[in-house]
Amino acid sequence: MKRKPPVSPHEARKAAAKRAALNALKRARRTADKAGIELSDWEGEFLTEVADRVKTYGRAFGDPEKGAPGEALSALQTVKLKEIAAKANGEPKAMRRGKGFRRKKADE
Repeated sequence: MKRKPPVSPHEARKAAAKRAALNALKRARRTADKAGIELSDWEGEFLTEVADRVKTYGRAFGDPEKGAPGEALSALQTVKLKEIAAKANGEPKAMRRGKGFRRKKADE
């Protein structure tokens, strides 16, 4: 029997990141379905399209500056996936960052 040549560590990491991303996407959708939580149209489309891109290309973003090399999801896609997973788990929404730039009130 012929043995397959060993896979490079870089290829192994990419494959593991791809599997992890696909599993996280499936888990988020499955959790929402089991809990009976209705995902918005945008969230459902996001999960579907990102999963399709990961299956096709091995990653879901084209610009290498948007994510770490070897990762399947960009930083913002990872944040959105975590938010959808938290919604599916019934956790409260995270606090908003702030109210933007406002003029300070002068104390008289």
